[in-house]
Amino acid sequence: MDTHDPGFPPVVRVPPFSRRGFVMTSLASGFALAWQPVSAETITTDTKGLTAGEVKVPTADGEMPAYRAMPATGGPFAVVLVCHEAWGVHEHIKDICRRLAKLGYFAIAPELAARQGNLAIITDGQQRGKVLASIPTEQVMSDLDATVVYANSTGKADTAKLAVTGFCWGGFETWMYAAHQPALKAAVAWYGPDRKTSELIPQNPSDVMAELKCPVLAFYGAKDQFIPQDTGPKREEACKAAGKTCEYKIFPDAEHGFNADYRPSYNAAAAKDAWAEMLAWFKKYGVA
Repeated sequence: MDTHDPGFPPVVRVPPFSRRGFVMTSLASGFALAWQPVSAETITTDTKGLTAGEVKVPTADGEMPAYRAMPATGGPFAVVLVCHEAWGVHEHIKDICRRLAKLGYFAIAPELAARQGNLAIITDGQQRGKVLASIPTEQVMSDLDATVVYANSTGKADTAKLAVTGFCWGGFETWMYAAHQPALKAAVAWYGPDRKTSELIPQNPSDVMAELKCPVLAFYGAKDQFIPQDTGPKREEACKAAGKTCEYKIFPDAEHGFNADYRPSYNAAAAKDAWAEMLAWFKKYGVA
């Protein structure tokens, strides 16, 4: 266990799963190649009034690239960890960080696949699936812990007000981190599916409900063809049976990836409503 500033909740650190080093030493630029050309509805948030850009997060086996955005003045700010989709920390995830920073948050998105490959440049779905399947859950938990420690070290982050959110693949990791990190105040998972279990990915969210450390809000689309429609209700039931706080919302006209404004699946109304509910969830549980 690490030593932190007085008043900062201790962060449980997991030893690095692998000492293989990092394949990616810097973030990809632009949008994921798998989704070109990008939609005309793509949202671009400027950096006016922000400090935003790539940073390096120290880990036991090297420096992990991450994107950080926060207000240019003031602080310390409440912290939101952003877990990327299956396409890594590309322009859309960076923009999510800037949107949060405009609202007064210290938002940071670590490249959680940096040891395995550059997801943003992979266009073949099977290849991407193999890379994702090779990322141990234990490694992701350790890297998110390292990101919290990095944020705390900057003097600009109030890590006593800590939240996590994530999309698709990152939605799964959001659930798992909510069961791992006792310093968390709130978590919001966007369409996070179950995954095929393996030695590297031994559990799904339903397996860790009793271990949840914070309230979890989860979003799903009724037209999502990748996640069974009973996923949300089953998770909420398991969560409440474990005596934990979870809520889910299903958006009737939304597909998988409905917040991804650079893709055809984007649903502006659902994305706007879910974003507002996420912010309200953070505020309700002390992350604001």
